[in-house]
Amino acid sequence: MCKNHGVTYVGQGQVEVREINYPKLALGDRKCEHGVILKVVSTNICGSDQHMVRGRTTASAGLILGHEITGEVIECGNDVEFIKKGDLVSVPFNIACGRCRNCKQGLTGICLNVNSERPGAAYGYVDMGGWLGGQSEYVMVPYADFNLLKFPNKDHAMEKIKDLTMLSDILPTGFHGAITAGVQAGSIVYIAGAEPVGLAAAASCHLLGAAVVIIGDLNQERLAHARTFGCETINLANGIPIEEQIAMIVGIPEVDCFIDCVGFEAVSHSGKSFEEKPAVVLNQAMAITRAGGQIGIPGLYVTEDPGAKASEAKQGSLKIRFGLGWAKSHSFHTGQCPVMKYHRQLMNAILYDRIDIAKAVNVEVISLKDAPKGYAEFDKGVAKKFVIDPHGLIA
Repeated sequence: MCKNHGVTYVGQGQVEVREINYPKLALGDRKCEHGVILKVVSTNICGSDQHMVRGRTTASAGLILGHEITGEVIECGNDVEFIKKGDLVSVPFNIACGRCRNCKQGLTGICLNVNSERPGAAYGYVDMGGWLGGQSEYVMVPYADFNLLKFPNKDHAMEKIKDLTMLSDILPTGFHGAITAGVQAGSIVYIAGAEPVGLAAAASCHLLGAAVVIIGDLNQERLAHARTFGCETINLANGIPIEEQIAMIVGIPEVDCFIDCVGFEAVSHSGKSFEEKPAVVLNQAMAITRAGGQIGIPGLYVTEDPGAKASEAKQGSLKIRFGLGWAKSHSFHTGQCPVMKYHRQLMNAILYDRIDIAKAVNVEVISLKDAPKGYAEFDKGVAKKFVIDPHGLIA
């Protein structure tokens, strides 16, 4: 039997690559004939993983991380009809049965059958059904015929693998943020956060025809990278109010569309110090989005944050100026991206050179053994998207 190794959450600020069980086509003590086993070709480190590693969730030590997975099928259950051994596939981070009411409506991010605790499940994530993560050499994927996106040409896909690996999460998530914020041809857009998902949202806005895409962040390295592919940027550490900085770019202190790619670990700059304020981005959104505008919120907000300073925030309760949003008739859209809603068309955009997402998020490929180093560098704010190559298959 082949050995398997996976990136394991050990405790606050610590991950290790440990030997883990080789996956079985099983769900507990019963056979999983609708599943497949994948040889992982690429698996990415996500900002959502960092929330757990920083100790900002209720994740327990021993959790195998990783929900951004691309792989080659090496074994199929007896009920798998359309996915075949040898197929190269993208795995949506949402695990979905394809059979419940929500899945049939395309709401695969909140499947009702794959998590006994709440709607929705994901690989390697706290409170998301207990599914093993895919930052490993091999992983089991259930409901394979429904979930997996097969790449039409394996050789062409491997040539584009640094881009196609983004289909499992951050490109559809960024695109979903843009769609739910109402981005269309000619839109003026503000994106909070220049981490990879914010950069993916920016690339998505360009794909949708936005006229001006502005990204705001405190990290100067990430802002500099955003400018390399046509984004305007706002330095949130310079003390100038965000409304004034937007007016310097577009002439008025407001935008049509706002995308929050930061989430609950938001930080505010006051004077010479930085202070965590989990509602600051949401309040900025209502302040600078025009009346009647839309606010997409792909950034993660949690029901429990044990690392929060305020007692309310520990329970996911934030102080937002909701009255302002109501008065301006804003639309808010929250929740996980339903990856399957977008991944096929985004795959085509990659394969036919309509979007260069690997460049936009600044991909760096690393080995599985170097994953802890990748986590540490990402946590320090480096302007990169780390892609793990467990088997040395990526050129």
